Amino acid sequence: MGDVPTPRPCVPLTCHGHSRPVPHISFSPLEKEEIYYMISACKDGNPMLRDGQTGDWIGTFLGHKGAVWQGRLSPDATAAATASADFTAKVWDTHTGELLFVLQHDHIVRAIAYPFDQSRMLATGGFEKKLRIFDLHEQVATSINPEGAASPVTIATSQAFEIGEGVHTQPIKFIVWAKDPSVLITASGDTLRWFDLPTRQCTRAIKLEAEIKSCELVSLAPSHSSPTDIGGGQPVLAVAAGKTAYFWGGLKAQDELKQFKLTHGIASVGLDLKGKKFVVGEDPGTWAHVYSWEDGKELDVLKGHHGPIWSIAFSPDGNLYATGSEDGTIKMWKNCEGFYGLWRGGVSGSTD
Repeated sequence: MGDVPTPRPCVPLTCHGHSRPVPHISFSPLEKEEIYYMISACKDGNPMLRDGQTGDWIGTFLGHKGAVWQGRLSPDATAAATASADFTAKVWDTHTGELLFVLQHDHIVRAIAYPFDQSRMLATGGFEKKLRIFDLHEQVATSINPEGAASPVTIATSQAFEIGEGVHTQPIKFIVWAKDPSVLITASGDTLRWFDLPTRQCTRAIKLEAEIKSCELVSLAPSHSSPTDIGGGQPVLAVAAGKTAYFWGGLKAQDELKQFKLTHGIASVGLDLKGKKFVVGEDPGTWAHVYSWEDGKELDVLKGHHGPIWSIAFSPDGNLYATGSEDGTIKMWKNCEGFYGLWRGGVSGSTD
């Protein structure tokens, strides 16, 4: 008998539609029937909602007048929040595409985050160097204008409350809400900071080796997570700065798990909690590299983008991950065996 042929690696799916670089992508939590969604921010000012498994376009949120730097889906996936260079953050209805809230700011908004279980709370940050919390619980989503049509509600910065007043000295590029809802983490310049929400104080600051390029909380849906995962079933904070990938665990995301010093700069980092590997976008460069969590050895190189990879996100079931690039495209890479989404068999892997 001849040798069994090696299964051909799966080709990544490519999502087109954006006309400018894609600085950020993120997935929704897992809905019933294993459905989930992906939102992409884009410098063309038009964030997009897609089916998370297939990458199929669902809709575009129209209304920003500047680049959109980040987008997040609410824990219940009924709303999308976007952070923009037009000095606003906006909240949208994911079913109708309707604009619900305009959160006013006095400078470019770079970062936005929801807590794990609150779809009416938002944290924002950006070039004002202020970490703000907007509580939308008391807000009615739309108002009726004189013509009788519904219009979005505008919320002034004075209606938000600031956390850690005066602490940030550089723009806030990323905000993470820990699994413990009283803890917020920001990435600003080369410094990670942890904040206590009840006291509004900064409780910890760590200076990393260079400017932080990526800072995300990685988690699996409860139905897919287990104590044997990286982080013991809890979310893990994944951070890229300089040539190092850093990882923190625990309810407050402040227990250092590991850090890996690589031979190249890192523009973005994603973590496979169950498969025990991490994926980084090289900086400078256009490739993604897959490394082993156990020993840091390179496992794979993913080629296909034509610009730097600014964002990497794993799906809530861990069965795929997506990369968002300067080239204006999103690629989705299979991360499981057998049939999944639009892939029909084959093994996970890359294609040149």
